[in-house]
Order: sequence, then C-alpha cells, then structure tokens
Amino acid sequence: MTRKILLGALGALALTTAAPALAEGTLNVLTWEGYADPSFISKFEEESGCKVNATYVGSNDDFAPKLMSGGGVYDLITPSIDTTKLMIDLDFVEPLDTAKISEWNNIYKKFRDLDGIQKDGEYYGMPYVWGAIAFMYRDDAFTTPPTSIADLWNPALKGKVALWDDKSSIYVAARLNGDMDIYNLTDEQIAAAQKKLLEQKPLIRKYWATAGELVDLYKAGEVVISNTWAGYQSGLLKAEGIKVTEFIPKEGAEGWMDSWMVVKGTPNKECAYKFLNMQLSPLGQCGVANINGYSVTNPVSAKACMTPEQYKDLHQDDPAYLDSLMVWQPLGDRFEAYTNAWNAVKAQ
Repeated sequence: MTRKILLGALGALALTTAAPALAEGTLNVLTWEGYADPSFISKFEEESGCKVNATYVGSNDDFAPKLMSGGGVYDLITPSIDTTKLMIDLDFVEPLDTAKISEWNNIYKKFRDLDGIQKDGEYYGMPYVWGAIAFMYRDDAFTTPPTSIADLWNPALKGKVALWDDKSSIYVAARLNGDMDIYNLTDEQIAAAQKKLLEQKPLIRKYWATAGELVDLYKAGEVVISNTWAGYQSGLLKAEGIKVTEFIPKEGAEGWMDSWMVVKGTPNKECAYKFLNMQLSPLGQCGVANINGYSVTNPVSAKACMTPEQYKDLHQDDPAYLDSLMVWQPLGDRFEAYTNAWNAVKAQ
C-alpha cells in the first residue's frame, strides 16, 4: 500500500470513528508516561481550572490508531519528531498560534527549525523534551562493561535481553550491520536489519512497551541489558536500589524530540493554550525533567528551576551533545517498509 493510499484510508476511517468531544474545560491528552504527572499537573489544574485526563502510549505507532479508534476525542498529543509529519499529513492536528505561546522564542532554535513540525510556513508542533535512546545494563551482570550494540546479540545472554517494541529496532539492527543512514535504508538494508533481529529473537526475554515494564524486568533480574529512554528507567531503577549504567554504544545512538500538538477541532483551545504555556514554563519543564530525567527545550525556564548540576547533567548547556545523536527523522514513503519489517519480526 502506498503512503498516499494509506493516508486516504486512515483519513476516511478517522471521519467515521470520531467520538463526541469532551466537555469544555477538560483536556484529554494522548501522551507519554510522565508528561502529565500529578506532581506538576495538579498545580496547573488548581491555577487554571482546567482538568487534565491522560492516556499513555508506549510507541509512536500508537498515535494514529488511538486517534481513530473512537474511544474519545483527544485535545493534545505528543508524538516524536519521526511521527509529527504523519499527524500533519493525516489532518489530525491544526496549526499553532505561536503568538499565544509566551515562551515560544526561548525554545532552542535547532528544534524550532525542524521540518517535522512545520508545513506551508506554519508550525504544528511545540517542541517540549528531547533525549537519547541509549543502552543500559545491570552492573552486577557484567565484569567487562558492554560498549557495543553487538552485546545485545551475545548468545551468553540468552533470555536476558530486552528491546523496545518499536520500529526503531530496525535502526538498531541497521547500525549493527554498518548501515548508518538509518532513516533512508533501502529495501535490501531493511531486509538485512530484519534478518539480524530474527537472529537475535531467541535471546530476547521481552520486547518492552512501557517504562514500567522494563523497570520490572530489571528489578526481577529477568533482563540485564536493553535499550532505554535515557535518564528515565535508569533513574527509576536507581531509586529502587538497582545499580544500572547507561551507555552510548560505539555504533552511536538515536536522538528524539517530542512536541505537543493540538488536535484539529478541539473545543478546548483556551485550556489547551494554558496547558502549552505551562509546559514551557519552569513548572512544566522542571516537572517533566524531574519525573522522566529528560532534557527540555526551553533553556530559559530550565535555568530558572534547575540546579547548575542538573542543568549540566541534562546537556542543557551542551548543544554539541544533540549534534552527536542521530535525531529521528520522518520516514515519509518508507514508513510502512520499516513498520512492516518490525511487525514481521514480532510475528515470527
């Protein structure tokens, strides 16, 4: 199926499955764990009078199906930069009125300039948080620290390996094969990555879907090495007394950036823009940084609410760190090829 046909089919389905809008003053957000945590959302609700209901995703591939499922109308979503373009193309989201976002010009220019959140001169996404897809291991399981993606293919670790249940697993296997242009892989390179993942499958304990699932696997000692949302799961494990170490493998790591997007036609725009402004303020930026351990997009707010040590640890003063990462890119017409290859791995 071509991308044009896919967009048409999904768009038609969206029209037939849309559910009634929520009451005004209530925001229904489709987002990642931690992005609507009560530790900072409760204060926003008290101050704004806007109620926030959160539904969490475990993969960027969840956004389109959930928006079309008929289970409710979402007002705001936070897809990653490799998925924002698809949300725009599917006509799920509407242009932002950046004049209503007071901290807009304080967002790192690098993120505001990304093509994935723009179309026809308008912005559709508000950059929010960013980070790396690093790798992680339990300290007590290794005498020699792992340094390569190849360590996830080590037969001695059979049954102790986990990998994120996401099409980005194709990126991981491609780099192991030496195919470094991971967002522009040929059919042959995708097939080679799929083959590599099938070779790894007997070693896999679990393809993890949520932060909590991976944390539980490490806590139980069922998994000793995996990829990870850098800063998040490791922080949760260390709080539980489990010693783990994150590392960037010699084959490099992917980078990501998540953006808030306003779902087209939401009746709750007043609350939506209050929410967007809060998320770029010190309350929202340090709120998510303290919960998830991610870097944030507004260095002005970050400097106002972080200690100098936290600001440095999250690379807020180090744009070169971001440049060292393979930041996710929209896959365009290749989206299905990557997704189908990953689904085929799981199906076998």
